[in-house]
Amino acid sequence: MSTRFENANAVRVLAMDAVQAANSGHPGAPMGLADVAEVLWRDFLKHNPNDPHWFDRDRFVLSNGHGSMLLYALLHLTGYDVSLQDLKDFRQLHAKTAGHPEFGECPGVETTTGPLGQGFAMSVGMALAEQKLAAEFNTADCAVVDHRTWVIAGDGCLMEGISHEAASLAGTLGLSKLICLYDDNGISIDGEVNEWFNEDVPARFEAYGWRVIRNVNGHDAQEISDALKNATQSDGRPTLVCCKTVIGFGSPNKRGTAGAHGSVLGEDEIALTKAELGWTAPAWEIPTDIQEAWDQREAGAQAQQVWQTAMDAFQHANPDQAAEFTRRMQGELPSNWDQAIDAFAQQQQANPVDLETRKSSQAAIGAIAQGVPELFGGSADLTGSNNTRWSDARDDQYMSFGVREFGMTAISNGMQLHGGYRPFTGTFLIFMEYARNAVRLAALMQLPNIFVYTHDSVAVGEDGPTHQPVEQLANLRTTPNLSTWRPCDTVESAFAWKSAIASRTTPTALVFTRQKTVAQARTEEAFANVARGGYILHEPAQTPDVVLMATGSEVSLALDAANVLAQQGIAARVVSMPCVEVFAAQDAAYQASVLPHDLRARVAVEAGHPDTWFKYVGLDGAVVGIDRFGLSAPGSQALEAMGMTTDRVVAQALAVMGRA
Repeated sequence: MSTRFENANAVRVLAMDAVQAANSGHPGAPMGLADVAEVLWRDFLKHNPNDPHWFDRDRFVLSNGHGSMLLYALLHLTGYDVSLQDLKDFRQLHAKTAGHPEFGECPGVETTTGPLGQGFAMSVGMALAEQKLAAEFNTADCAVVDHRTWVIAGDGCLMEGISHEAASLAGTLGLSKLICLYDDNGISIDGEVNEWFNEDVPARFEAYGWRVIRNVNGHDAQEISDALKNATQSDGRPTLVCCKTVIGFGSPNKRGTAGAHGSVLGEDEIALTKAELGWTAPAWEIPTDIQEAWDQREAGAQAQQVWQTAMDAFQHANPDQAAEFTRRMQGELPSNWDQAIDAFAQQQQANPVDLETRKSSQAAIGAIAQGVPELFGGSADLTGSNNTRWSDARDDQYMSFGVREFGMTAISNGMQLHGGYRPFTGTFLIFMEYARNAVRLAALMQLPNIFVYTHDSVAVGEDGPTHQPVEQLANLRTTPNLSTWRPCDTVESAFAWKSAIASRTTPTALVFTRQKTVAQARTEEAFANVARGGYILHEPAQTPDVVLMATGSEVSLALDAANVLAQQGIAARVVSMPCVEVFAAQDAAYQASVLPHDLRARVAVEAGHPDTWFKYVGLDGAVVGIDRFGLSAPGSQALEAMGMTTDRVVAQALAVMGRA
C-alpha cells in the first residue's frame, strides 16, 4: 500500500515530466501543492470522475492557473477522462491539457483560469449560487443542494485587486461553503515576494469576515487533514486555510526559488529530484499501488448515488419543485419564456413612449423576469442609475455588489458556471474598463452572461471626460464571441434583452442611454427585423441616394438628417444597427438588402469611436463619430461640441454623394 508521500510524489513527477516534455510551463506550484492536493482530492473533495457534470459535486478551482499540471495530474490520477497521452501532450496544439486550464476543453475543469485572482472571484460566484439554490430548494427533510467550493489561490492571486473585491463581498455574504487554500510559498516570478508583498494576509481576511486557519504545514498530511476537517465545520463564514509550502518541493537546487516557478527544471535536475523523493519508476509510469490509491471512480459513484436517492425522495415529495430544479440545472429555459417580453415589445410598438433606454431596459427586465424565474441581477452601487432592479424584484433576485465592477463581473461568471441562475450585472459603460478582463473571460468561455452598461456616451454631460465613454463600444465590439446591443428605444431594448437571454454560448453587452430617446415608428417588417441586428427603419419613397446608419440615441439624429436631405430632394435610407455582431451573422442576401452593394454613399452615425463603422461605410463613405476624449458640459452641449449634430450628418451625406 502506498504512503501519502508517495501518492503526492505521483503529482510531482507527472508535473515535472509534462513541463519538461513541453519545454514550457510552471512545475514549481504543482510540486509545492502536491501534499495539500493529495489530502483534498482523496479525502475531502466530493466528486465523481465518471460524471464530471454531476450537479451536487464540490467545485474545485485552481485560481493560480499557471500551475495547471497540478489539476491535470489530479484529474488523470483520480480517474477522469484525462489520459497519460493527454499529459504528454501538455501545452500542445488542440490538447485537452492547455497551458492554463480552459473550461469546456478538459473534463473536470470548472473554469478557465490564469489571469490571476479571477479564479478566486469566480469561486465566490459559485459559492453564492450554491448558497442561494440551497435556500430556494432545500427542505427540512431533503438537501438536494449541499456542496462546497474549494479554491487554491497563490500570492499572485491575492496581490491582484480583484481578490480584495471578491473576498470582501464573500465575507459580508457569509459564504460558509467557500474554502480557499492559500498557497503561501513566498515566491513569484520576480523572486521572494516579501520585497513587494509583505502584508498580513490572514489578518486581512479576518478583517473581511473570514474564518482563518493559520500556519498549516503544507507538507504534513496529518496537519493538512486536520485543517481541512476544521474548515468543513462551518461557523457561517468562508474559510481561508493558510498552507505554508515550498515551491518546487523536492528539487535539490531549485526548491524555494523563482527558478522553479515558470521554467522547466531540466533533465538533470529532474533526475536529482526523483532521487531526492525516492521515486524509482520510469518516466510517465505510475506504480499500480499508487494508481489504485488515487482512483476515485468507485467512491465518486457511491457519493452520487447517495445524492440521487435524496433527489428521488425530493422529487416524490415535491414534484413541481423537483421539475423546476432539474430544468434549471440543465440550463434550459422555461417553455414560453418569451411570451411576456414579446407582448411587451408589441405593446411598446403600438403605444410608443419617449424614454431613456436605461428605463426601457428596466421595463424589459420586468417582462423577462415573468418568464425566467432564475433571473438574478445586481449593480456595482449604481442600481438607481443603471435601473437594473425591476419593479417587482424580490430581495433574493437582486443584490448590490458595492463599488466592485471587476469582482462583480467575475462573480457573475462564477454563478453562470455553477448553474441554476441567469445572472446579469450593471455599471456605467465607462467602468466596463475596470471589469474588462472578466468580460473577456466570459466570451472566451462561451458563457451567456449579461452585462448592462448605461450612461453610454458624452451625453452623460457634466461629469466630464472621466465618465464619458468614447472608445468602449469599439472595445466591446472587437472582442470575439461577444454581442453588443445599443438600442435606440424601448422596442429595440426588448429585443436586445430577449437576444441576451436566448443566447447559449455568447455573452451580451447591453448598452443604454442616460438621456431620453425618441420612440420610433416601424412597419411590421421592420419590427420583425430588429431581431436581425440591423434593419431598414426609414425607407424614402424613391430609390435611396444615400444610407444613414446609426445606433442608440443617434438613430434620431440620422432621421433628422434624412428629413433635411429630403427637403433638398435627396432620398436617404435610415438603417438602425442595434447589434453589429448579430447583423454580421445574417445571410449575405439579407445584409445586401439592407446595405446594397451598389449604394456606396453611406454615413454611419454614433457618439463613440468610429473604428467599428469603416467596414460598413467603405472607402467612399464617412463616419460621424467621436475620436477624442469628451469635456465637462451639459449633455446636449457636449454632443454639439463633439460634432454630433444634424448639420454635420447632412454635410457628410452630401460629401459622400459628391455634392458638398
